[in-house]
Amino acid sequence: MSLIPWLRWSEALPRPSSRSPAEMVLDTLMMELLGQMREAERQQRERSNAVRKICTGVDYSWLASTPRATYDLSPGERLQLEDVCAKIHPSYCGPAILRFRQLMAEQEPEVQEVSRLFRSVLQEVLERMKQEEEAHKLTRQWSLRPRVRTHARISPFASDIRTISEDVERDARPPPRTWSMPEFRAPKED
Repeated sequence: MSLIPWLRWSEALPRPSSRSPAEMVLDTLMMELLGQMREAERQQRERSNAVRKICTGVDYSWLASTPRATYDLSPGERLQLEDVCAKIHPSYCGPAILRFRQLMAEQEPEVQEVSRLFRSVLQEVLERMKQEEEAHKLTRQWSLRPRVRTHARISPFASDIRTISEDVERDARPPPRTWSMPEFRAPKED
């Protein structure tokens, strides 16, 4: 047996270094979606088998295996999801996957709902990217502005604002003592 077909097959695979980061993010996110869809389908099948076993009282799963109906994305929906995945920055790929897995564990959706949930996670990530980009632009603009130092002056214009200095000027005498302390005053000279 010749090893040449195997060698040619390995040459045909794209090398990881030749792929762009956007392609790697796209492939990673789509593989995650497909894996979660398979898992949701398996859980849905197990639930239906458990319900059937409870209803009939008999387990015939060992006797015959039913053909597995796999849910697949429509080509249009797949293209839309790939388009959104391509917009995700590589640094947000990991947090997007973690958020998607968290929502999958919390909600345990049906297979048909997994792509909708995935799309909502991608939209959250895009919004977060946009907010952080705007915040980064603002900080960059703020740091590039010429710095003009102005001296702040405090001058209250309202006359109803009482200050400590006004109290001292009005009442030149010391505040009254508490009852337990005698008040010592110098006799007033007239």
